[in-house]
Amino acid sequence: MSWSEIAIVVVAVLAVAGWALWVAASRLDRLHRKVMASRLALDAQLVRRASAAVDLAACGELDPASSVLLAEAAHAVLDDDADARRLAQSVPGLVDPKGRPARLLLGGMAPSRALAESDLSATLRSALEDPDDVADLRGTDSGDELLANLASAWYRGQLARRFHNEAVAQAQWVRHKWWVRLSRLAGHAPMPTTVEIDDAWPPGLGRPAELAAGQA
Repeated sequence: MSWSEIAIVVVAVLAVAGWALWVAASRLDRLHRKVMASRLALDAQLVRRASAAVDLAACGELDPASSVLLAEAAHAVLDDDADARRLAQSVPGLVDPKGRPARLLLGGMAPSRALAESDLSATLRSALEDPDDVADLRGTDSGDELLANLASAWYRGQLARRFHNEAVAQAQWVRHKWWVRLSRLAGHAPMPTTVEIDDAWPPGLGRPAELAAGQA
């Protein structure tokens, strides 16, 4: 084989390798964006759940102790989310188009926020553990609507967390491939991390209508 033929083969191999790396980099970028989008969707549903919990605590139908505990747990979630938004505004160049810190969106949920979400779940389960009390609440003028809003947000939050963690698993699988690590295709982006919180469903709440319809 002549030198010219060898050069052609080498150029062809390098071209194929470059194309393969470009494809891999594009896929990884799409997966990172998917993780960030699913993280934003999860955050929106969790904030919606916390807001529904605040409304429930303020309705006057729960016992005073449950109302106070529920309001405190819900505001802890909302305050932590506000802190994340303030952090995004103070770090220019490290935010996504919606103003949230991209590194935080890839890096999972802050421990304080995860603890606040889990505490809210536990507080809600305690307040809604008795089906008879929940039935009485549904019989009030506003109780049924408040519980429906809470159930809808909670259910959507569970789905959003599942979708987010599946997106993270896909990104982690690609990031762990040897050629991705060797070529440093991820750059300085942090390894995507799943969101692990306690979002177990309160037995006394009952499933939202949209879920019941899907299981019928």
